[in-house]
Amino acid sequence: MKQCFQRALGFAKSEAVLSIAALLAVGSMAAVPPDKGYLDYIDWDTLALLFSLMAVSKGLQGQGVFDALGAGLLGRLSTTRQMLLVLTFLPFFVSMLVTNDVALITFVPFGLVVLEMAGCERLAIPLVVLQTAAANLGSMLTPMGNPQNLYLYNRSGMGFLEFCALLAPYAALSAAAIALLALLPKSEAMHAAVQPEGKGSGRRIALFAALGGVCLLCIAKLLPPLAAAGLTLAVLLIADRPLLKKLDYALLATFVAFFVFIGNMGRLPAFSAFLAGALAGWEVEVAVAASQVISNVPAALLLAGYSENWPALIIGCDLGGLGTLIASMASLISYKFFARRYPAQKGRYLLWFTLANVGLLALLMALYYIIR
Repeated sequence: MKQCFQRALGFAKSEAVLSIAALLAVGSMAAVPPDKGYLDYIDWDTLALLFSLMAVSKGLQGQGVFDALGAGLLGRLSTTRQMLLVLTFLPFFVSMLVTNDVALITFVPFGLVVLEMAGCERLAIPLVVLQTAAANLGSMLTPMGNPQNLYLYNRSGMGFLEFCALLAPYAALSAAAIALLALLPKSEAMHAAVQPEGKGSGRRIALFAALGGVCLLCIAKLLPPLAAAGLTLAVLLIADRPLLKKLDYALLATFVAFFVFIGNMGRLPAFSAFLAGALAGWEVEVAVAASQVISNVPAALLLAGYSENWPALIIGCDLGGLGTLIASMASLISYKFFARRYPAQKGRYLLWFTLANVGLLALLMALYYIIR
């Protein structure tokens, strides 16, 4: 019994958002007992497309595609300033295609290794802080850049170019601001030969690239996401079964739990009336505030049930990823990598992370009010 409790506690700590979502879902069942209506809560298209994108991203990552890209670029650099800019903008642009968490899982450890090889570990805090902000802000430009975008894009019915145009001003200002921050540390000469750990299979890379093309067809609304998920699952069962074990099923389960909770809350007239009233005309502000407490993915799932002002919800949930450490769950990925490598500097990291994120959030909110 004691071991079971310890395992459950360990799981709850490692998957805090899933645990909270599950508790909320189970608690809401007391007010709305399970029935056939529960099946209507789940957005199957979002789950299917998210599964497919995770498989493609994990497959390409496992074949060393992103490491090879980074090593090829860094081999052309001669100063620490150039290195910092490249290591920062790699996740900014890559996150637009493979989600912010995958970009950080790939490039934060890679960046820390590069700093160590170059003898520039003094730049560890600014690098990881900037990489995290870059991944969160770069990912907001496209529907597949992060989970909340994928969900809101499917719900909104917006076109791909329309979605990108909505976020383009914020992505452009973010890029300029991040570049300025990356220029602040003193620049020094650098000599570091960086080589990717291994070369992937050309056949496997082509296979995952093809699956990525299928996902793009779904995003362009030319193919049903469920068909893409079925094809992806069939391909993995035949060609790469071990990869199936590496996917983030906790994220999919978190979505399901929040779908249940939100669906149940929507059947409670008092709660629906309160939240709908609070959101009216304040979608961006409420989304940003909610994200600081429950992170922006759950905020998107929750608020989408009470407002159809999709542009405002998309902007609010994307900007809401800035601020606190938990505002975007991807930010915790970076923090874990940094804290594991430099445990004595966790306090300084949190200080610089908060200052940078609050400053960027204030800047982008100012842009929102100007545009509005």
